[in-house]
Amino acid sequence: MTNLKTLLLAACAPVILAACATTAAAPSAPTPPPVAEAPKPKPAYGTFGFDTAGMDASVKPGDDFFSYANGTWVKTTEIPADRSSYNTFAVLREAASKRTVELIETAAKTKGPAGSEARMIGDYYASFMDEAAVEAKGATPLAPELAQIAAIKTRKDLSAQLGGSIRADVDVMNATNTKTDRLFGLWVVENLNDTSRYLPYIIQGGLGMPDRTYYLDAGAKYVDLRAKYKTHVANQLRLAGFSDVDARAARVLALETKIAATHWTAADTFDIPKTNVQWTRAELSKKAPGMDWDAFLTAAGLAGQPMFGAWQSTAITGEARLVASEPLAAWKDYLAFHTVERGAPYLSKAFVDESFAFNGTALSGTPEQSARWKRGVDFTGNALGEAIGKLYVAKYFPPESKAEVEGMVKNILAAFDKRIDRLDWMDPVTKAKAHEKLANFQVGVGYPDKWRDYSGLQIVAGDAYGNWQRGELFEYRRNLAKLGQPVDRGEWYMTPQTVNALNAPMQNSISFPAAILEPPFFDPKADPAVNYGAIGGVIGHEISHGFDDAGALFDAHGNVRNWWTDADMAHFKASAKQLSAQYDAYKPLPDLVVNGDLTLGENIADLAGLATAYDAYHLSLKGAPAPVIDGVTADQRIFLGWAQNYRSKAREAALRRALLTDGHSPGEYRADTVRNLDAWYPAFGAKPGEKLYLAPADRVKIW
Repeated sequence: MTNLKTLLLAACAPVILAACATTAAAPSAPTPPPVAEAPKPKPAYGTFGFDTAGMDASVKPGDDFFSYANGTWVKTTEIPADRSSYNTFAVLREAASKRTVELIETAAKTKGPAGSEARMIGDYYASFMDEAAVEAKGATPLAPELAQIAAIKTRKDLSAQLGGSIRADVDVMNATNTKTDRLFGLWVVENLNDTSRYLPYIIQGGLGMPDRTYYLDAGAKYVDLRAKYKTHVANQLRLAGFSDVDARAARVLALETKIAATHWTAADTFDIPKTNVQWTRAELSKKAPGMDWDAFLTAAGLAGQPMFGAWQSTAITGEARLVASEPLAAWKDYLAFHTVERGAPYLSKAFVDESFAFNGTALSGTPEQSARWKRGVDFTGNALGEAIGKLYVAKYFPPESKAEVEGMVKNILAAFDKRIDRLDWMDPVTKAKAHEKLANFQVGVGYPDKWRDYSGLQIVAGDAYGNWQRGELFEYRRNLAKLGQPVDRGEWYMTPQTVNALNAPMQNSISFPAAILEPPFFDPKADPAVNYGAIGGVIGHEISHGFDDAGALFDAHGNVRNWWTDADMAHFKASAKQLSAQYDAYKPLPDLVVNGDLTLGENIADLAGLATAYDAYHLSLKGAPAPVIDGVTADQRIFLGWAQNYRSKAREAALRRALLTDGHSPGEYRADTVRNLDAWYPAFGAKPGEKLYLAPADRVKIW
């Protein structure tokens, strides 16, 4: 394995060798052990704490920093057959899944007392894994709901059916989950304008494909996908015992196309000034006529609710109008198909395979379905995530890791505070408000302070389909129960075994689940500079979300309230527009570019987060010189730690889907945000004429 010093020197052209020469004097780093010899199922990252073998010294850092840091990994890594993409997050998710399945299988074998969390975990998983029992039931678990749909005779019946099937399956601002195949999704969260109380937000939904583009774009790829979708709808209805399935499928596609025409774009969905619309119960009927809202809300358990958030208001109006205008027969076919489609993963093999053929292969390019145990881990986690999380942190998250990460968070918050002080464009009044917001941040590391109570959830051994249904209904009712109650400022929106991190703007909180606090993001034995570039960059990213294009609209208490002077906001928006234009220029596919507006919040958080983590590392030295390891400077190690966070590759279909719907830029462009940081240029000798080089005046600086 080539050491990092050699890679750095090989990457430096003669004209910039002087900038790299200071890294050449120290002895080589020891060769990291092969992965097979590592004591745990995670990469071996050697002295530095990151993968030197994955770098590509043939690429100039100033031309393509992502490839320089990750090029050999990209060339030699195959995307697993059961994945549509592969990245650092996926590596850790695989490790977390293997750990989690051991915990779940132990719970299944030990059979704890009836009603205990261990028993529920074990029974849920074992029921799903009992393929013979699932196969024997065939399509019969669908019968009760399909009978309800068949019994629809009036628009009132239709509205009641739509209301009775709504679930709390969306979360726009915390988990950035905006898609539901139900006509509407419900999100119960702090009121954007008064975070001392909860408000139910109605979110657009109703599509089986990922986004309105898949229905409305005339491009050949989308025309082909629409044909495949129609075939898929017909196939699922046929498996469920329906006749005349081709005509039914045509009606479903036609109806969904009309629904898609009402939908907001992904970028508009995250535009807070546009989405922050609230209607009284009376206004709901007046502004969204067509739905029998009395029937809908009664069936949904919301009959007494006086106020609603209308997240994509015109889409809600448009979808409600379709409830009145489109034939009942089309609606019944539509509801029947989505009942089958939602339940398919818990039904017999024919349904599972048909669902994967379209949703996995056609939409995302994934060749093979993931192993059943992996799906079982995910589904059990969906229903009992925090119960499993208790077991996970007890075994895999030592107090020492929690304490060290909490110390890093404290340092990075202090660094961001100093960055606010140094802003030469911000008025003192606005700065004071920014400091106040930062000081009010709530920080969660590893796991929540209070665990969720699952005592009301009924899990029945041998009933995989019913357990899924009851799990979804339990979560829905848990959310409804928040209404009218004091706000729980400590609620977590991710489980400890989730490989991710989160900023919840209405809580003004950030959280870092235990499963992401692993190498290469965080290793307590690794070089601190790499840790600051890797997990420090993630921490800085989540802090910076509180001050990105959306987060900047929320005050210290999580309310949407302007705390800016007009001049400061104008400057902020101009800088944000400059960053958006930078990302608009990236073209991952011949016919698709990165959407700089859709990804703006994440791009701001990447830029400010890395800059803050860089500052925090140097502050952590308390005036001591940054150590050079094997001739490699601390700055180089910070930036390489960051770039390896975002090593990734994706199948074309998955990349297309992400470019249309995901608020995150592809990994290579996230890594390349270094081009906006002044310190990166001397660290790697980047110079004019190289592709990533930006003149100092063109480097975007926001925070």
